[in-house]
Amino acid sequence: MSAPRPPRIPAPVGDVIAVVVVVLFAVSPFPDDAFRASGWMLVTALVPAAAMPFRRRLPLVVLTLSLLCATVLALTGVMSPSALIATAISAYAVVDRRGRLVGIIAVSAATVLVFFVSAIPLGGDLLDARALQFVFIIALAGALGDAARSRREFVRAMTERAERAEQGRDTEARRRVAEERVRIARDLHDVVAHQISVISLNAGVASSALEVRPERAREALTTIRRSSRTVLADIGGLMALLRSDDPDDVRDLRPQVGLDGLDGLVRQFREAGLDVDLDDDLDRPALSPASDHVAYLVVLEGLTNAHKHGADGSARVRLQAEDDALRLVVVNQTAAQPGSVSDAGGHGLRGLRERVVAVRGDVQAGTADGAFRLEVRIPLDGGAR
Repeated sequence: MSAPRPPRIPAPVGDVIAVVVVVLFAVSPFPDDAFRASGWMLVTALVPAAAMPFRRRLPLVVLTLSLLCATVLALTGVMSPSALIATAISAYAVVDRRGRLVGIIAVSAATVLVFFVSAIPLGGDLLDARALQFVFIIALAGALGDAARSRREFVRAMTERAERAEQGRDTEARRRVAEERVRIARDLHDVVAHQISVISLNAGVASSALEVRPERAREALTTIRRSSRTVLADIGGLMALLRSDDPDDVRDLRPQVGLDGLDGLVRQFREAGLDVDLDDDLDRPALSPASDHVAYLVVLEGLTNAHKHGADGSARVRLQAEDDALRLVVVNQTAAQPGSVSDAGGHGLRGLRERVVAVRGDVQAGTADGAFRLEVRIPLDGGAR
């Protein structure tokens, strides 16, 4: 919360105060009767009072008018405190409203003029204390005007900075919400897509084999039941993860499966009816935990895509270690036409691209010669960004 601003005098009240001060100095002797104006000189001394309400809009004009009145009265042998006080008030307004450069020039010219003109009614004494005090007051008023302007600019700058910071926080919050939505969609796809694919395919097998091969139908229904339990448990774990604020609970609910679970993953797809040919490099180096999990997801997405869109119910998985990266290739025959969901990249491939990019990897996917090929290269030192 920003600090409360100090109270400011309303503009009409300030105008009344300025007019009253100038009028008092015009009708009062200061410091003796020699400074009292009379007749037309009193009218001249009161002209700056009438101009005070315009000092904010026309500060240079009011300053010039006040100096002119002070000079006219000085030439007649009267040193007018009212005109000099009006000059000081106008000098404050000039620096405050017209900026430092214009203010310094105007106030400097005013102090020099007052310094020399005030000596006329004082017998030519340039160092008379009564004249010097007005010179000092005018210079001080200019300095106070510069301080007020600087403070106002500082407050404005701080206010704009706070507004920009608030807008930046709102933008960052919206960005985080968008990223969280993408992450939830990605996790939901990882949890649900494969098991739903298995359930759908086995439901088709059970339906077609119910009359001809009842034992095959029972196997398919058993797989459906097991996959249903698995997907329900995974969804429950994901919901618990989204509601949890404890990072330790999150890690416990979503263990990061890596390539150590590759054999189990291949076995699961084989049980679902997909003929998987696995060519694993036994000498492949260990990946970082993040990269290892992404590599597992690459194989999962490739086999799920083969299971859903494959033409002959088979897929080939190859893992090959290179000098500075691990290359994973999943190939399956497909009846999909170029430009289909598989070729262009559905939600699963889109999420997979984001995960691979997060560990500084590369993804290539597309259909050529009737086969869909998913090829991913993951650097061996590719920590998550």
